[in-house]
Amino acid sequence: MLESVPPELLSDLRRRHGEPQRRYHDWSHIEALLGRFESVEDRIGDRAAVLYAILFHDAVYDPRANDNERRSAALLTEISPPMPISSLSNARRMIEATEGHHLPNDLSGAARDDCAHFLDMDLGILGAAPDRFDIYEQQIRAEYAHVPDDAFRTGRAKVLRHFSQRKRLYFSAWGQDRFESQARANLARSLALLEG
Repeated sequence: MLESVPPELLSDLRRRHGEPQRRYHDWSHIEALLGRFESVEDRIGDRAAVLYAILFHDAVYDPRANDNERRSAALLTEISPPMPISSLSNARRMIEATEGHHLPNDLSGAARDDCAHFLDMDLGILGAAPDRFDIYEQQIRAEYAHVPDDAFRTGRAKVLRHFSQRKRLYFSAWGQDRFESQARANLARSLALLEG
């Protein structure tokens, strides 16, 4: 899958994902998404767009910033890897959609389906086994080590509550079948700990 990515670009992306502030949003997160991509590849219309959305969606990651998604999308456009213009545009939209994890209203058809699967891959960690989810929560806390405990608990609870209150956490049938039930249980457990 990665054989289509120019080696110097792949090296730069690995370097970016090795930055010291990353505990969850590192290269292992990309590898997890690539594994999920392999399991749904036959459902994807624009494979290049989804591949590059995976590779670039956290290329810029600063836990103190609130524009990482937009900056990551802009970086993809700036680098402009070898891919059709339509795929580049689709990948950029997918990356931007990770800011709130909502499907863009103006996407339809295959582009919407691809974005749904991509977003579900990215949120797959919420539906991980409880022990892996607990490690994820510890990793997120480590990324936000600069935030005092009380403020972190309040902020993290707000984020998790936002997800738990959604009618559907996952947009594709694949995501719902694979992750939804466990994600609901993980979110409820984590919220009880944060708010307890």
